[in-house]
Amino acid sequence: MSSRIYNVSVDCRDTYALAGFWAEVWGCPRHPDDFPGDPEARLDPPGGPMVLFLAVPEGKAVKNRLHFDLEPTDRSRAEEVERLLGLGATLVADHSRPDGGGWVVLADPEGNEFCVLRSAAERAATSG
Repeated sequence: MSSRIYNVSVDCRDTYALAGFWAEVWGCPRHPDDFPGDPEARLDPPGGPMVLFLAVPEGKAVKNRLHFDLEPTDRSRAEEVERLLGLGATLVADHSRPDGGGWVVLADPEGNEFCVLRSAAERAATSG
């Protein structure tokens, strides 16, 4: 027997706003029952487990112990980073390497770090 991931929970101050940011990132709608001020918001990203945003009174204080690694599906890493910055993410660190490897660390509007990796097409173009 084993377990599977049913959902991933993200503590935050504004569940509706943060779910809205991630809904844009993943291209999925907010749950129809969610509303501003709700202590819980839900997303069902394509191909992944449900993500719950849960209201907590404290803000983020230290580095995440768990984070999302994103792989662009229809654009390059650089293009996806620019799109995410336009949605309200902030640049934390760029660990891109000259050979195309590496990753870029961004933070969502509440400061939760996440990484953007190369797309599958970028990896395929440099393997050989």
